[in-house]
Amino acid sequence: MVEKAVKKKQEVRFHKDTFDKTTAERRQRVIDVAISEFAAKGYSATNINDIAKKSGISIGAMYSYFASKEDLFLAVVNRAYSLLETVLNEERAKHTDIFELLAGLLAASREYAIAYPELNQIYLDLTTQGLSQMASRLSNKLESITAQLYRDVMHRAKSEGKIAWDIDEEAVAYFIDNIFVMYQFSFSVDYYKERMKIFLGEKKFLDIEGVEKSIMRFIRKVLQPSP
Repeated sequence: MVEKAVKKKQEVRFHKDTFDKTTAERRQRVIDVAISEFAAKGYSATNINDIAKKSGISIGAMYSYFASKEDLFLAVVNRAYSLLETVLNEERAKHTDIFELLAGLLAASREYAIAYPELNQIYLDLTTQGLSQMASRLSNKLESITAQLYRDVMHRAKSEGKIAWDIDEEAVAYFIDNIFVMYQFSFSVDYYKERMKIFLGEKKFLDIEGVEKSIMRFIRKVLQPSP
């Protein structure tokens, strides 16, 4: 699925042409090993020689595919972004109502985190100050995608009278995205999982349907016009 998603959008490339020319099985093996290593050890502690060895290729072959460890890391992140973009677009295609769409996106963010916990770990690593220089090479791709999606759906909902006319679309898009990102991390990162348990308590933490309904009630209160 990751392989298919990335083919849809190839304007950003971090690999060399030789990587495209090798077998699909080898490409996937290299990426899978890289995901596991970066997720388990973090970018700084990961050794590209170890990734090559565990992938069953020489370090020379690895450098013929990627110019550096940074490019390999960004290739992994780019694939994760492309996969998540596919998830977002699929949800958008399913719903015309803003609140149904946001509820779908909330559930999808949880499902994505559970299905791809290692990719979430890598995304969290990328957000640290130590790796901030890499974010610019990605042109803030994921944030741009989600920001535009939220602004577009709110603009349409505003024109339809479904949300308050004086909603600040940019600010509210930022607030909603923060809620969704934090919620997503709560299903793939131990620290955020324990944090959610502390705030909700064990009983509510186990009631995922109830938690998502509460989040959507909060969002409705913010967005809907006053009676």
